[in-house]
Amino acid sequence: MSVVKQLAQNLALGDLLQDLHRIIGPSKPVVVWKQTCSHSDVVIRVSEKKTLPGHVLVIGIDCNGGVKEVLCFDEVPDRWALWRWRCPANPEFEGDIPPLLDYEKTQHWFDPNEICDDNSYCELRPEFRQRQRGGGFVPIGDPLA
Repeated sequence: MSVVKQLAQNLALGDLLQDLHRIIGPSKPVVVWKQTCSHSDVVIRVSEKKTLPGHVLVIGIDCNGGVKEVLCFDEVPDRWALWRWRCPANPEFEGDIPPLLDYEKTQHWFDPNEICDDNSYCELRPEFRQRQRGGGFVPIGDPLA
């Protein structure tokens, strides 16, 4: 079983990070990209890839820290290129991702096109939210938008 698949068996971000530290060793957070109220990408750089095919993990999580997917690259992908890969028909996303070295979805995964739809569910009342690039909503003034 690949390490990415093993890490994706952790359905909570905290458990995944503990497992990552135990299996691989030290890692450093690079950035967190929030896309809508229900998705964030946590980008992690590992010091030694050991059994990983690359040095960078992108961990897609839901609003409760539930792991949806784990992607492995050798370099940090561009945020909007990653979303273009996920939603290739969305004209607001552009760019190409570096080679995807390993990828695993979890039972928390759902079609990312659904959260980028302008009619997607959002807990925020309309007067407290703004549309985000590519679709979906975030709180007004969210610095990660």
